[in-house]
Amino acid sequence: MTHELGGSALFYVVLLGLPIAALVARRVPIARIALSLVSWAAIFGLLAIVVAQRERFDPYLQHVARLLKIEDQSVAGKETRIRMAPDGHFWARVTLDGVSRRMLVDSGATVTALSTTTAQAAALDVRDSAFPMILNTANGQIRAQTATVRELRLGDIAARDLGVVVSPAFGDTDVLGMNFLSKLKSWRVEGSTLILEPHHPQVFT
Repeated sequence: MTHELGGSALFYVVLLGLPIAALVARRVPIARIALSLVSWAAIFGLLAIVVAQRERFDPYLQHVARLLKIEDQSVAGKETRIRMAPDGHFWARVTLDGVSRRMLVDSGATVTALSTTTAQAAALDVRDSAFPMILNTANGQIRAQTATVRELRLGDIAARDLGVVVSPAFGDTDVLGMNFLSKLKSWRVEGSTLILEPHHPQVFT
């Protein structure tokens, strides 16, 4: 929300400031050159803000973000890097048995949790476990079912036979928990970037 307001403020500053600067530039040639440079900088700044905000949801803008080097998730060498979102969380673009999802990375969650919508889309075999699966959440205890994801892909990472829990109580949120992170060679946060390093980096086509 803060970034969207910031983008709007910049837009209005440019909208009001350019006509005024144009009047000044008519009399001063040097100012005309400065105005041109400022105008192009403002245009590219607005473009970067719009792409950064929208590319998480639009596959076409994801390609533009890669060209502008402002994408929120990228593979660098043997590492997958995820930028912190405006909400202060790390959101990963993941493929679960062929189904693409945006998942919250949460080291405080013991197990990876999926919404019923995601579990159905991935055609997971959801069932009750041998023992009741009771989870402690911010909203209290909930009962969940279990399933196994045959392959989860994230950047250059492939996690196979990953156990997950499924419940309507998760709403539309899907969470990557510690049972996924513990499969990695390492994971860490540097500044506002989450860095994931697998044991065996994969190349997906």
